[in-house]
This record gives sequence, C-alpha cells and structure tokens, in this order.
Amino acid sequence: MLYRLRKDFLLPNKSAIVKSMHEMSLAMSIVEIASNAARSQGGKIINHVEVEVGSLAGVMEEALSFCFAAAAQDSIAAGATLKIIPVAAKARCADCGEIQPIDSFFDNCPRCQGHQLEIIQGRELHVLSIIVDE
Repeated sequence: MLYRLRKDFLLPNKSAIVKSMHEMSLAMSIVEIASNAARSQGGKIINHVEVEVGSLAGVMEEALSFCFAAAAQDSIAAGATLKIIPVAAKARCADCGEIQPIDSFFDNCPRCQGHQLEIIQGRELHVLSIIVDE
C-alpha cells in the first residue's frame, strides 16, 4: 500500500548550521516519521521510503542512504529501500526579479550579477511517500 506524505524539514539559511547537520540524525528522523505514518494507517512493514533532498541542504546522499539502513534496523523499516530525489536550488533576484538556478549560497544572479538572492528552493528535505505491507 502506498501512502503519500509531505513532512518538511526546512533547513536554516546559515551554511555553518547546515554543515553541522548530521545524516544519522536525519535518517533517524526519517525512520521515525515513516514508522509513525505507517502505524497510524495499520502498516506493519515499511518496504520503501521516498525523500526529496535539496542541493543546498548540506546532505551527502550516500551517507544518508547508509545511515538510513543503520537507523532502520530493529524497526518496522528494517530492510526498506530509500529513494532520494535531488532538488535543484533556485533563487529569486531582488534586483531584477528573475528566478534562476543556483549552485551555492554565494552565487550571483546569472542574469544581472546581483548579490541579493532569496533562495526559494534547494534547502529542503521532504519525506514524500512510503510503501508498506499491512
């Protein structure tokens, strides 16, 4: 059975804080969210978890996958697969108003070279869905 979720982790703007985020704590939170959602719907075993991870979230995908497997042990998510969907970062320029893709927190606007960018996508971590057996 497939359950669609939308649990958001909005990560802070400050890159120093983002760098201190640890993939194991994120993986433990993902397992907890998925387990609670599965149990609330009568699920017994989680087979698959799908998450979106922003390119500016400071999360190493390989480390998150490894940590997820470890965090899921001895839970109803043991053996579940984790699908990570990368989300490209985008920002709105305060000078020209354009929304452009960016690669880092320190990019200039690709159109006008402005320095005041509001990041509108790319810092998030969303638990999108789980597949469970009842």
